[in-house]
Amino acid sequence: MKERVVLGLSGGVDSAVAAYLLKEQGYEVIGVFMRNWDSTLNNDILGNPTNDNDICPQEEDYNDAKKVAEHLGIELRRVDFIKEYWDHVFTYFLEEYAKGRTPNPDILCNKHIKFKAFLDYAKSIDADYIATGHYARVEHHNQGDSVMLRGVDNNKDQTYFLCQLNQSQLQASLFPVGELTKPEVRKIAEDLNLPVAHKKDSTGICFIGERDFREFLKNYIPAKSGKMVDIETNHVVGEHQGIMYYTIGQRKGLNIGGPGDAWFVVGKEYEENILYVCQGDQNKWLMSEGALITDVNWIPSIKPEGEIKCTAKFRYRQKDNDVSIHFVDETTIYVQFINQIKAVTPGQAAVFYDGDICLGGGTIEKVYKDEKEIAYL
Repeated sequence: MKERVVLGLSGGVDSAVAAYLLKEQGYEVIGVFMRNWDSTLNNDILGNPTNDNDICPQEEDYNDAKKVAEHLGIELRRVDFIKEYWDHVFTYFLEEYAKGRTPNPDILCNKHIKFKAFLDYAKSIDADYIATGHYARVEHHNQGDSVMLRGVDNNKDQTYFLCQLNQSQLQASLFPVGELTKPEVRKIAEDLNLPVAHKKDSTGICFIGERDFREFLKNYIPAKSGKMVDIETNHVVGEHQGIMYYTIGQRKGLNIGGPGDAWFVVGKEYEENILYVCQGDQNKWLMSEGALITDVNWIPSIKPEGEIKCTAKFRYRQKDNDVSIHFVDETTIYVQFINQIKAVTPGQAAVFYDGDICLGGGTIEKVYKDEKEIAYL
């Protein structure tokens, strides 16, 4: 009996090549197109550039997935997780933005949809594994933990977004394109004459797509303008359009004129609706020395005792930072930075690595300098 793999077939080139590779490896492959967002049902009107399209992008993706499935000779099913996405991803996303924080919906989407709801569906049809087109690698061992490794293509590695996977999820997962670079994936698609070989990569919010973000948020959270204040002089230097639209370290879109260095967002006073800014990208107000990370998912089954040294990323595509970490409790880590780091932002994700091994990650809750909390919010 062939092992059965249920593959998330998105209509993109990565999952299409993943389907081909799995077939070549001898698996029985069933493709599943996940529908997780309904623009009409979810009041997705403002900021949606596709409202007047004859066919919505999601349907276009489904049609592309059908063409790929037909081309490769695999079954394709369509499954809706619209309620699960709203309840477990989008609601939290809105709650965090309403607090002035900056969440990462892709991480939540992987945790609750692609590797929970989707995995549950796969188990219901007796699948041995699920698979996706993520650029990551996994090593399964007969005894002991499964290990998640960075994708071979450093420019495309997506383990940052997979940091919340637990052992049961990881042990049931395959990442067929993780051993390849993006150009190699494109080349395979071209050689196979796949209908999505030259389709551009999707961008925007996970399963929602490209939006005018400020307008999009107005569908769900009222915007409230307020003062933009120089944190060093306490002088008002401009007006913001709503603190939820800005993130720590942001430079573009502040619209502050005058002489001197560029301006950067450095903090938020939520109750007073004040956005604090400073001048200069190395300003002391942007720098920090440590952070408290909550809701930590530690992928190895045994947590380290005492202090360990590793590396960390505090946003996607950031270079690795040398850090020292220790568990404060079961799901909380204190991180000491070896060197000061700029614009570490509450609400975003911290992800930890030992070389190529992804150890897990959590949410940046507090940021410290000189052993004192920086009042970002």
